[in-house]
Amino acid sequence: QVQLVESGGGLVQAGGSLRLSCAASGRTFSSYAMGWFRQAPGKEREYVAAISWSAVNTYYADSVNGRFTISRDNAKNMVYLQMNSLKPEDTAVYYCAADPAPYSLYLPGKSDYDYWGQGTQVTVSS
Repeated sequence: QVQLVESGGGLVQAGGSLRLSCAASGRTFSSYAMGWFRQAPGKEREYVAAISWSAVNTYYADSVNGRFTISRDNAKNMVYLQMNSLKPEDTAVYYCAADPAPYSLYLPGKSDYDYWGQGTQVTVSS
């Protein structure tokens, strides 16, 4: 079982930056691929970014590529999402998720995640 707790959301002006953090419990965190999703009101959940267990492989949605950076610190059981050049359309609840398949050679698909955090609100004002 993995428990995930996000933090770092808030209100920021367009063009600004935020760093989201996700604290994970469990000894096996370092073997899991991790992802960030977001959901805006009235919209489907969007798969924003992912990072492999080794941090060698990453994925970004086209909508955030070049602006967001996912990273992890396995020694601290933490995953981060650095968000720069924020836009009003980035406003959403952001969720951290874990794919429990250990030491996977591939990044997870959006339906492969079994563990989810409670979400943190990000609001970007224009």
